[in-house]
Amino acid sequence: MEATAKLTMIRISPRKVRLVANTIRNKKIDEAIIILNNLDKKSSEPVLKLLKSAIANAVNNNGAEADKLFVKTILVNEGPTLKRIRPKDHGKAFQILKRTSHIVIAVSDEERIGKVK
Repeated sequence: MEATAKLTMIRISPRKVRLVANTIRNKKIDEAIIILNNLDKKSSEPVLKLLKSAIANAVNNNGAEADKLFVKTILVNEGPTLKRIRPKDHGKAFQILKRTSHIVIAVSDEERIGKVK
């Protein structure tokens, strides 16, 4: 059984969130939680919170056992970019792009296909 959770408009660049997402992809839930607790990245906290939400969705809505779950997919997409202006010399303007991310995590208790561990 598969359960998902999504987080939108998080104010961290998708490139930075993907570094964290790649470390927990296809891992067991307890292993992924340990990794996220020990990572020294700003994006590990919201990803951990989202992972716990996906686990709760699987347990409460689908009746899955939490210790048998693993991270099936984790997608990090680019959200809308906030555009800000910084003044520069001689009256010019410099554009600052503040990027946002959308994260989707799917956890499953089905057997992993093509993954031997």
